[in-house]
Amino acid sequence: MTWNEPEVACDESGSDGENLTGGNTDVFAHASVRMPVDAAAAYVREIRDRIRSPAEEYKANHLLREKHRAVLEWLLEPGGPIHGTAHVHLTEKAFFVVDRAADLLLGDDTEALALFREGPRVFGEDHWREFLAAANRLLRVRNDGEPDEPVDVFFRAVDELRRAHSRTALAPILERLAAARPRAVSYRARVLAGPVLVPVLNPLLPAIVSTAAHWSAGGRRVRLVHDRQNMLTPERIAWIEETARRAGIGLDGVRLVVAREDPRVQLADFLAGIARKIASDVLHGRVDPVLTGLLRPYVDAVSVWGDRDGWALIGAEDGVGENNRSVPSADCNSAV
Repeated sequence: MTWNEPEVACDESGSDGENLTGGNTDVFAHASVRMPVDAAAAYVREIRDRIRSPAEEYKANHLLREKHRAVLEWLLEPGGPIHGTAHVHLTEKAFFVVDRAADLLLGDDTEALALFREGPRVFGEDHWREFLAAANRLLRVRNDGEPDEPVDVFFRAVDELRRAHSRTALAPILERLAAARPRAVSYRARVLAGPVLVPVLNPLLPAIVSTAAHWSAGGRRVRLVHDRQNMLTPERIAWIEETARRAGIGLDGVRLVVAREDPRVQLADFLAGIARKIASDVLHGRVDPVLTGLLRPYVDAVSVWGDRDGWALIGAEDGVGENNRSVPSADCNSAV
């Protein structure tokens, strides 16, 4: 079912702020639903009737329980309540860190995919995790140590990898990274000067722009209705709207609401949590063929995803498994 509604309701799941390599989740999901309020309210009531939990507010984990598997499949299946009228943008957090580091330090993100896919095999899992953690610390705004420590830690890790893997296919990328210390120093100086408008490592804001791009395709105009949260300040909403305008996206504004007061946002919350769990399970080899197949039609083709095998299961029909962003992410050089 499709609805010709100007408003699209959104919510997210998997937010750990800028802690993308050591947080509680490895996938960030931003979901959106486009349907009338009364239709969404009817579907939420039906979900409650089918599950019959005494909880005052339902969340995705209610549908993810094995005893409610039939309700979950009904929600996602073709002909179900949200099929054809919902969408989810996924971010694989570890790849997002590598992608943003490559953009900052190398001036583009074309090397990110090769580094992400070959790094664990070439460097070994332990050294790869150390590299990811150092990159995360370099890019994040918050720093609990000495001002220069994030830069020193990152380039110490890069130098160790250069010495140990000088004859591998990743050696040229490591050489370029090692030569990019001035860019990193300049970035940290801008972070310290603050305040930061758009943190480079927060996936929410670019995901919202991607959501607007999806729903406005074909020249349509849309307004986004989003669950309230601290990240969405008036200044950052203005950034979203301006970024969309520059990209030719037909976004007419972003309005914040309380999730429990808008059933459309509640449905988006269900989808975000469900998609995050299914995608995370895929990353860890816990593949449920039925659920991955049901999720696949909802997934944004320009999701920020690096894992090739996982993308083949949950990604868009072309199955490219690459970072094919069609809209800008936060600009490392102008976001502070």
